[in-house]
Amino acid sequence: MEKGKTMNKEMHKVVIVEDNVPLSDAFKEIINDSEDFKVVDAYTSCEDAIKYLKQDQPNIILMDIELPGMSGVEGTKTIKSLSPDVIIIVVTVYENSEVVFDALCAGASGYLTKNISSSRLIEAMKEAILGGAPMSIRIARMVVQSFRKATNSNLSDREIEVLKLLASGKSYQSIGDELFISRNTIKFHIKNIYEKLQVQNKEQAIKKANQDKII
Repeated sequence: MEKGKTMNKEMHKVVIVEDNVPLSDAFKEIINDSEDFKVVDAYTSCEDAIKYLKQDQPNIILMDIELPGMSGVEGTKTIKSLSPDVIIIVVTVYENSEVVFDALCAGASGYLTKNISSSRLIEAMKEAILGGAPMSIRIARMVVQSFRKATNSNLSDREIEVLKLLASGKSYQSIGDELFISRNTIKFHIKNIYEKLQVQNKEQAIKKANQDKII
């Protein structure tokens, strides 16, 4: 009896945020059959998960991306701001790099796809508890490729300097004062940055540079 109590104390609490109820139930069954994890609650929206976050006090949250109302990316960002220590693993059908990096930048510790096997799901959660970043093979490959892109960035050192200052909210005037260059020179650098990154505006340039680990 005492042994059972000790095991329960050591169990890591899990919250599932998934609007596909049959899938959520399947995850719940897999997790509750494990020795190390227990599902304390499951929600179909981020809003509800956030509402009961303090009450549930989860160690791990399995988070879908496409949800009614607040997206999983926004939900991840909000939850991490309220409870920085909670581990969030995104479990989704999406494997495109933009969604992956949005989720990871929002604070997700791992990124898995919904066709994950029962054993891999538990293994991934154990990995995350130990400080790892569990990812499916395709997602991990995308992350590696992104670092390669960063290494092979064709932006010049000066263009990267301009982009970093632009990303920090500096005006053309402030950038010019800091780098001792004219407004026209700044415009020339920014035009080159947009062309090299294949973007149309400042917001896209900053987002692409962040994704490609250029700044």
